[in-house]
Amino acid sequence: MKLFHRKGGRGRYEIDMTTGALIPKILQFSLPLMLTGILQLLYNAADVIVVGNFAGHTALAAVSSTGSLINLLVNVFMGLSVGASVVIAQAYGAGDVLRMRKAEHTAMTLALFMGIGVGFLGYFLARPMLEWMDSPPDVIDGATLYVQIYFMGMPANMLYNFGAAVLRAVGDTKRPLYYLTISGLVNIALNLLLVIAFKMAVAGVAIATVASQVVSMALVLICLLRSHGVIRLEVNECRVDRTSALRMLRVGLPAGLQGSLFSISNVLIQSSVNSFGSLVVAGNGVSSNIEGFVYTAMNAQHQAAMTFASQNFGAGKMDRVKRTLWSCLGIVAVIGLGLGFLALSFGSQLMGLYNSDPEVIRFGLVRMGIILPTYFLCGMMDVMVGQLRGIGYSILPMVVSLAGACGLRIIWIMTIFAANPTQQTLYISYPISWGITFAIHLICYLIVSRKRLAATVADA
Repeated sequence: MKLFHRKGGRGRYEIDMTTGALIPKILQFSLPLMLTGILQLLYNAADVIVVGNFAGHTALAAVSSTGSLINLLVNVFMGLSVGASVVIAQAYGAGDVLRMRKAEHTAMTLALFMGIGVGFLGYFLARPMLEWMDSPPDVIDGATLYVQIYFMGMPANMLYNFGAAVLRAVGDTKRPLYYLTISGLVNIALNLLLVIAFKMAVAGVAIATVASQVVSMALVLICLLRSHGVIRLEVNECRVDRTSALRMLRVGLPAGLQGSLFSISNVLIQSSVNSFGSLVVAGNGVSSNIEGFVYTAMNAQHQAAMTFASQNFGAGKMDRVKRTLWSCLGIVAVIGLGLGFLALSFGSQLMGLYNSDPEVIRFGLVRMGIILPTYFLCGMMDVMVGQLRGIGYSILPMVVSLAGACGLRIIWIMTIFAANPTQQTLYISYPISWGITFAIHLICYLIVSRKRLAATVADA
């Protein structure tokens, strides 16, 4: 019995990805997701803009240099939300209501406990890790304060992200957009109040971020608790189902490890950036923030590939799985090239919004000139990863990504960059690693998808 035939089954926000025209449904799913990510980045940009303009380049460097460290500690656990989304989407595509609900309640239970644990871990490891990254002396105190306050909000962060993963699994990308809009406005208002009016600088930005995460968590929990469909969250059903948890771990743990180990290479790159001083750190941070808008738009196609592949794989429709990949690759290439060159065309003006120091702008433009024209390769690489996870392969893309991107970057830093320590030499490692990793992923996918198709035909 299909989920959407069940009384109260499919809500008006959900999408059945196993029938109908594919590209319109991919766009219906991914456009709200793109807007959600862009809104998130706008609110993060508000943090950086307010600090950069009202607290100086040192505070700006303190806030903008913490991303790789935060991702290093968080990604392994956030990877489980990827596993949750895949498991729930496969159950939804197969019409298995019981399996889907067990997975949802397991995911939300894990989110709460992991949020508390990661919060403690991040709070106490903040300064030692920043020291290991060679944060400049004029930056490290502010960066430590930001990270410690940020991790106090980790339970809210985890619950929101897992709740949003549940909604995405059934095709609902609109309500997370609405919730991020509300929480982001709270973030901006508190930024202006705490940083400008109360002169709290780095602490003010961190408190505003945590407060906005609490708001988004509350909204997504209310949504799930009040739902009348199959995604309704029942507090008395919240427990860890062993089978569901193992399924999530099989997909999510490799995804999380990949994210965290990727962050190790990014931490090493950030350490290399730190060696150039706080002006370059600030310029690099601003450039990364601007590039994030392009990445987020592309990442929606990664999510689309993973979710559409999951639902159709659960329904046994391998032809639609294959067509999902080529559709998402085409869309992500258009998005990456279009937005990349658009952002590069207005690079100086965009950098100036964050900080008016001409040296910060100059150093930031060095990075933008290398990353943005080639960023579509990163998007195509991520679509391949999403597609492989959607059909049940998670260790394979982890190994390929770590060897092709993370490992290559580390080798690059230790050899080529060490011999010629310039910004250009450092940043060129990104597009080289993206292109190589995408090519290897594509070869692997063509091999394993034939095995999946053969197994599907044999079962039929």
